[in-house]
Amino acid sequence: MRRREFMALLGSAAMAAPRAAFAEPPAKKLRIAVIGPQGPAPASSPYAKMLLDALAGLGYMRDQNLIFDTPAEGGARNLPHAEYIDQAKARGAGVIVVWGYPVVVAAKAAGVPTVVAFGVGDPVATGLVQSLARPGGNLTGISDVATTLSTKRLGLLKAFLPKLGRVAMLWNKEDLGMSLRYEASAKAAQEIGADVEAVGVREPEDFTEAFTVMDREPPDAILMVSDSLTMLNRQRVFDYATAHRLPAIYEYDSLVREGGLMSYGPDLKESFERAAAMVDRIFKGTRPGDLPFEQPTRYPFVINLKTAKSIGLEFPPTLLALADEVIE
Repeated sequence: MRRREFMALLGSAAMAAPRAAFAEPPAKKLRIAVIGPQGPAPASSPYAKMLLDALAGLGYMRDQNLIFDTPAEGGARNLPHAEYIDQAKARGAGVIVVWGYPVVVAAKAAGVPTVVAFGVGDPVATGLVQSLARPGGNLTGISDVATTLSTKRLGLLKAFLPKLGRVAMLWNKEDLGMSLRYEASAKAAQEIGADVEAVGVREPEDFTEAFTVMDREPPDAILMVSDSLTMLNRQRVFDYATAHRLPAIYEYDSLVREGGLMSYGPDLKESFERAAAMVDRIFKGTRPGDLPFEQPTRYPFVINLKTAKSIGLEFPPTLLALADEVIE
């Protein structure tokens, strides 16, 4: 057979071969669930958007090679955290990203690979993991050091109000992580010569009693620890602080953008970016327990001058100079 005839025959055979034999295999779609204290987060929520944007930068595109887990329409609402996690696991979620101590406890029990984005405090102190360097099991993520942050927040209140004597600390007594944060704050307050007025709550109805306690023994300032309960009732805290012209400090800058006076805490955009990097490694085969818990590197101090002016408070120039962002 002549060479020209052979090449023509080979070309004809290639044309006749099934097209699938030459096609690239479709990219495997990976499923991720995002669950907070209020249940699964919709993709449009701020936290989910931060995570999805960060994952997109790593090559995970929603509805292409990434499935964002969503509960079935019409499904039951207000379920226990464990049920939401079990449902996501049954739908094939390879990783869940969570925040809030109670949700992390449920995720640990479920055994599904889990990345904690924020809001869990010290996972060693709460017994979630044995070591930050080698957490083991199915958990990894971002943690914070309560003592360091509490000392810094109280120090900022002291700089704002040099005669600070009593700080009302509002926190969820049912959340172990937040209770440990209260203990750290009480110790830090002693070091700067202030007292912490314990104002613990367990449910929305408790806020009325909490405010009554503060009316009986007026504090000089308020420190609000953020969890699902206090976040859901944040406007009531804003209103109380405004009505009584009390300086208040919060953990996240989103609260200052909504009307709080000032905040000092982790940059949640960075936290979700680093959580996304951990998700990427888990999708590629690394076990969560082999990934060390990390700590945030950015802690913006944000103040709201509009709120300060509305209640007749003025930031000292030295404190203004420390602010990473000033909202006017």
